[in-house]
Amino acid sequence: MIKRTLYFGNPAYLKTRQEQLLAELPGDEKVKQVPIEDIGLLVLDNAQITVTQALLAKLMENNVALVTCDHTHHPVGLFFNLDGNTLQSQKFKAQVEASMPLKKQLWQQTVIAKISNQSMLLRTQREDYKYLDTLAKNVKSGDADNAEAKAASYYWKKVFPDFLTFRRDREGDPPNSLLNYGYAILRAIVARSLVGSGLLPTLGIFHRNQYNAYCLADDIMEPYRPFVDKVVCDIIRANGRFLDLGPTLKKQLLSIPAMDVTIDGQKSPLMNAVQRTTSSLSKCFEGSSRKILYPELTH
Repeated sequence: MIKRTLYFGNPAYLKTRQEQLLAELPGDEKVKQVPIEDIGLLVLDNAQITVTQALLAKLMENNVALVTCDHTHHPVGLFFNLDGNTLQSQKFKAQVEASMPLKKQLWQQTVIAKISNQSMLLRTQREDYKYLDTLAKNVKSGDADNAEAKAASYYWKKVFPDFLTFRRDREGDPPNSLLNYGYAILRAIVARSLVGSGLLPTLGIFHRNQYNAYCLADDIMEPYRPFVDKVVCDIIRANGRFLDLGPTLKKQLLSIPAMDVTIDGQKSPLMNAVQRTTSSLSKCFEGSSRKILYPELTH
């Protein structure tokens, strides 16, 4: 079952009773309620939202990813539980003891999947994609030749219409803000699934920034980024230059967890696909598999 994404952008009082999330909204006498077990992602985007400690505990117990936003309405914080799997310590041990050759092989698979999905998105945009196909076929163990960076340099020049004169920069002009928002949602989904698979989001296979608490999430989300890019491409096609990150565009980006992707030959909501990816990664660390399952972007 696909977990629900809930977004609160107005003042609200959130509490729990009988395994339900209860939302009291100013001026609305009817209390809204949602079963907590149905929630996968909860986004809080207003400074006047109050959340009870009892609700926080229930959300963590059900492995809900809780995202908080700052005064600019961009996600700045992620909350997860500390005990997401019954075999937690066993899986931690396998992850910590993973060999360098294994990590290099896993990163090779990750980069190939990312570049392949970037290539397919360019193809759907009727842009020249053959250079990316060539790069994907020649990624070495550990991406020793830095094919990921070469692909990114080419990809960002092609993926959006020329009238935007786009340059990928977190602080740059739109659609950078849309990408940042979509990636933050994606990062929360991936980190949530990693915890659910008994893994430490902090210990990456490639990313190693000592100040980053989600290095593994940043690794595993890479092949999923083109799916966010696709949503942003669709937004640009419908809105042209009018790309301010308002409620309408946020709603489209918040649909990312439910968008259909193809993984292992089957269609699946993205959130469910991420769960399959992190589960396969856990098996790789434990030695029962050598392949991470990643989605394939299709037409």
